[in-house]
Amino acid sequence: MVGRADGPGGAPAAAVAGRAAGALPWWLSTGFAVVAGGALLVAFPPYGWWWVAPLGVALLAAAVHRRRARAGAGLGMVTGLVLFVPMLSWTDVDIGVLPWALLSTLQAGYLALLGLAGAVTSRVADRWRWSWPVLTGVLWVAQEALRSRTPFGGFPWGRLAFSQGDAPTVRFAAVGGAPLVTFVVALAGGLLVTAVWWLWQPGVAAGLAAGAAPAARPGRRVVSAGLVVAAVGVSVVGWAVPVGAGSGRLVTVAIVQGNVPRMGLDFNDQRRAVLDNHVRETISLAERVAAGRERQPVLVVWPENSSDIDPLRNPDAADRISAAAAAIRAPILVGAVLIGPGAGRVRNVGLLWRPGTGPDLEQLYVKRHPVPFAEYVPLRDIARRVSKEVDRVRSDFVAGDRVGVVRTGEVVIGDVICFEVAYDGLVRDAVAGGAQALVVQTNNATFNEAEARQQLQMVQVRAVEHGRASLMASTVGVSGFVTPDGRVDGATGFFTAAVVVRDMRLYEGRTVATRLGVWPEAVMVAFAVAGLAAAVVARRRREGPVGARDAAEVGDRRVGERSRV
Repeated sequence: MVGRADGPGGAPAAAVAGRAAGALPWWLSTGFAVVAGGALLVAFPPYGWWWVAPLGVALLAAAVHRRRARAGAGLGMVTGLVLFVPMLSWTDVDIGVLPWALLSTLQAGYLALLGLAGAVTSRVADRWRWSWPVLTGVLWVAQEALRSRTPFGGFPWGRLAFSQGDAPTVRFAAVGGAPLVTFVVALAGGLLVTAVWWLWQPGVAAGLAAGAAPAARPGRRVVSAGLVVAAVGVSVVGWAVPVGAGSGRLVTVAIVQGNVPRMGLDFNDQRRAVLDNHVRETISLAERVAAGRERQPVLVVWPENSSDIDPLRNPDAADRISAAAAAIRAPILVGAVLIGPGAGRVRNVGLLWRPGTGPDLEQLYVKRHPVPFAEYVPLRDIARRVSKEVDRVRSDFVAGDRVGVVRTGEVVIGDVICFEVAYDGLVRDAVAGGAQALVVQTNNATFNEAEARQQLQMVQVRAVEHGRASLMASTVGVSGFVTPDGRVDGATGFFTAAVVVRDMRLYEGRTVATRLGVWPEAVMVAFAVAGLAAAVVARRRREGPVGARDAAEVGDRRVGERSRV
């Protein structure tokens, strides 16, 4: 019977290979899972091969298709480890192997759930073949939605959308935010896997198991070619999405990247040197402005941790910042660490420092999403049993409760600090609160250049998503400006001092994505849940595993030319 592969002695292939009939051989599925992780990895900086992301999605979908749930989870875990272990290697720069291994494994676990879901929904994809690309897209969105929120507020690093900063697909962010970009990329991958599976199935699994090359059925080539064209088309059509339509006035803004004496966590021991670097670069900028060699900025942005000496308690630090603000004759958004409230607690803030009057405490943004196990340690007593490295975090950072809207007088900016740029809601809140431009203050001194460039891609996505001119200011790089259509301008080098001055066009309107908020993601997650529910219902209606009976039925339908595309 077509669609069934027998093992030695006439036993079903599922019994031989420990898989459902019609699935790829285990060795090929494992290879696909490994290559999928590699393809997804190189889609991100420092490689930046964004066009490979759909291929990674397609390979994982093929690997788990018609697999049992546990096998699907295992294959997803393989893909996740291949992706996240090297991607998050910057966490090993100073804090050791264990935190790196734990974080990478945790993130890979979400791809294990994705692999499980892909395996479970195989029945739905086989019955309604047109649904496979859509299922692939919404399952990816659901996985990222979960990973962005759990545990301890989630860790959205490595979302498909954040590989697309330089791709035409990034423009979909203006319509449905980062979740829609992820959906489009995964949809393209789903179209690719459907094209190949439609071309070679139902005989591909049996042929590969027997060591024979699969033969394409001539009548299916046109359909498969159409699906491949559609996969390319959904990506290219992004160029047609209008973005960057803001028509507000221009303001001149300066980024000061003061650099640090040395990379690593011990840069904190050089707090005064870091502050002095930023003061010196700002005063040097003021001298160039006075000489007519540079434009006068209306705002100067210093990065996160540019003053780890609390300038509200340390008069010497306050005097240094005041001298810089007086010299440049513009307010400075200072990335500072403030002591309190309470013993053993601190705040990571963006503090507006005005020339002549000093700190404006009405324009103070306190980071709303401190990083667990880096800026605060949840369950510290338990965490200490796993690794005593947690005690490197001596003071817990307190989360703020106000949206990061800072009003300088000349411009209203939306401020987010470091990893906060990865969280959809935090950035959206700032724009909804009236921000005319977006600012990301970050400190990459404890990481590496790959991490910094991955973060800058997130800024590109946010600029397009909300139609806002944006910038990222880093202590060591990479800093730069981003136009509302996602183009990077004036990117600095890494581990170097730099000053960049650019005009930013202000915009007060709202994109479709800003107006819709979380709804596009919620709808796609609902479709993912519906797909899983349909698969569970179908399984209960048909007793037995997703095995030979299903493969035989699929084969019978195809032989009778009743299968649906």
